[in-house]
Amino acid sequence: MLTRIFPFLSWIKGYGAKELRADFTSGLTVALVLIPQSMAYAQLAGLPAYYGLYASFLPPMIAALFGSSRQLATGPVAVVSLMTAASLEPLATAGSEAFVVYAILLAFTVGLFQFLLGALRLGLVVNFLSHPVVNGFTNAAALIIATSQLSKLFGVYVDKAAHHYETIIRVVEAAVDYTHWPTLLMAILAFVIMIGLKRLAPKVPNVLVAVVITTLLSWAIGFEHNTTADLSTVQSTEAQQAVQEFNKIIHTIPVLGEKRTELNGLYADAVQNQGLTSIPALDYKHDIEVVNIRIENLKHKAHAWRARLRHMKFAGVEQGNSIVFYDYDAVPDGLTTDGRLWRIKVGNKELKTDSLKMMGGGAVVGVVPSGLPSFTVPKLDLGSILQLLPYAAIISLLGFMEAISIAKAMAAKTGQRLDPNQELIGQGLANMVGAIGKSYPASGSFSRSAVNLASGAVTGLSSVFTSLVVLIVLMFFTPLLYHLPQSVLASVIMMAVIGLLNVHGFIHAWKAQWYDGAISIITFLCTLGFAPHLDKGIMVGVVLSLGVFLYKSMRPTVAALSMSPEKSLRDSAVYGLKECEHVAVIRFDGPLFFANASYLEDRITDIIQTKRNLRHILLVANGINDMDASGEEALSLIVKRVRSAGYGMSLSGVNEKVMSVMERTHLLESIGEENIYETQAEALPAIHAKAHEGSDEKECPLTEVCPI
Repeated sequence: MLTRIFPFLSWIKGYGAKELRADFTSGLTVALVLIPQSMAYAQLAGLPAYYGLYASFLPPMIAALFGSSRQLATGPVAVVSLMTAASLEPLATAGSEAFVVYAILLAFTVGLFQFLLGALRLGLVVNFLSHPVVNGFTNAAALIIATSQLSKLFGVYVDKAAHHYETIIRVVEAAVDYTHWPTLLMAILAFVIMIGLKRLAPKVPNVLVAVVITTLLSWAIGFEHNTTADLSTVQSTEAQQAVQEFNKIIHTIPVLGEKRTELNGLYADAVQNQGLTSIPALDYKHDIEVVNIRIENLKHKAHAWRARLRHMKFAGVEQGNSIVFYDYDAVPDGLTTDGRLWRIKVGNKELKTDSLKMMGGGAVVGVVPSGLPSFTVPKLDLGSILQLLPYAAIISLLGFMEAISIAKAMAAKTGQRLDPNQELIGQGLANMVGAIGKSYPASGSFSRSAVNLASGAVTGLSSVFTSLVVLIVLMFFTPLLYHLPQSVLASVIMMAVIGLLNVHGFIHAWKAQWYDGAISIITFLCTLGFAPHLDKGIMVGVVLSLGVFLYKSMRPTVAALSMSPEKSLRDSAVYGLKECEHVAVIRFDGPLFFANASYLEDRITDIIQTKRNLRHILLVANGINDMDASGEEALSLIVKRVRSAGYGMSLSGVNEKVMSVMERTHLLESIGEENIYETQAEALPAIHAKAHEGSDEKECPLTEVCPI
């Protein structure tokens, strides 16, 4: 009983120095992969890079202690990070303080959802995400993740558009206009190191080596080269005007936002006191709509000015202790530039005209706070939780599917017994406790779990050691991460998601059933088309899967059987066989319930109408594993109608569950026990002779193979 509540107590049995050494080595190895990966995934989630380290501290340890898999490595993963960004971008600006608060609350909500599913033994709900849907979504997510890193790869900055493909078009246009070559070369170097080590020395942590080498190189060459300047030092009338216009718009948007908040309060009071259709309420509603339109127009103008400022390129000329900036192609004769191409750093906030940020190099991770994050329970605002709940449910199910599929694959190698509900509890606690330590949603990682298993991990203590290594890095080594180029983190992400691409999955699903292949492809296309609203792509896939399930439940296979070359009764339509003129042997494949009961009636009616010499119907019930009241009523009516029309009616292969329904409803008495046979092999000899009396049928398809 105690091990059900505290699964880690089961590790103690037979645990010794050898196992401790193996777990320590595995934990250290996984940490060396996790640290750079986690920082990259945090940026994918729209958070500062160091939040990846926070998500790598508590979740791996808690998931290992309370989950059922001993080798599963939990922490930031690509798909969940992408889903986090997609979920929160409609609510707050990526990287902002509000965005971080929402991300932490999302982690807590995801954890709570997973924990409740596990505690209530409802792990089976994950079955609503069928394999074709997950395959289509994962392939689309891999492409979205990879392409979302292109801006960092080329060193360009663009605003996100309504759709992901529009954002990529903007990135390509910006890269054609200008590419920061040192940034691109850093990324290429990281790719070369990771791919080279993966092939030549697979046991070496290639990601860590790439990060260390590029960080040292970045520090050595002064890869980041930023400065601040007064707007008056920018000798471009166009740039000065653009900055002033941009600031004017950015200043106005919050003012209108405050006005909208005030109008919303007045509108709510008017609705409460005077009614929804009262004149004051309608006036306030109109005013709110006008303000919304003005805000949207201003945002569009701000985007235009931001794009214009980012397009501008300057050359720097040192004059005394300051730098004067001229249009890159209009430097006055006789002046010597510093050889750099400078750009104005433009975000979503007002530009400070007395300390304008100028970029003359590449982007790096920057300052990573030293020490542990503050441990506080997220503010549990019910309105925010309800707003996040749909996204939390999808992330919970996706994250758990990823984690349990990895755990099952490892359990097949180790022989360990898994409990999916206990794994849900472990993942849920990991996300809830992680949120207290400023983590965003985490899940099981395939690549790090594979490293953990290959390194010889025996128990979940390896993940505890991983967390301890991350703790040491947070306490003492964060200053070393300052010069890590952003483009290297982008290349780390792109390398990681290559493994998510699985084109064979589409082919395999299509070969299994064409509609599964179609669902997988449609989910893939919808996820790409709706991005960044990834939940819509999944919902389309789930609805299609449920639709196919319902259709198949309502229209199960009703097969007419004949003797096959294998000397057994098979579906005559599939094998191309003739059917007996006098005896119809019908097999119903599926439970007989309210949704399909009438379908069986219709098929038997069709058989009666098309077979003029019919004398007897044998219903092979082996496939009927259950029957409800509607199914029982339909079967009773079928028997009565068939017999009243002058035909015989028998059943074979009725299982215990269906038989008990027939006994309780007295349907068995109506059919007659003498007309119920154990098997079709027992039924046919009893029926065949009587049904063929006076028949001129030379060869009976029920006893001989009669091809069409």
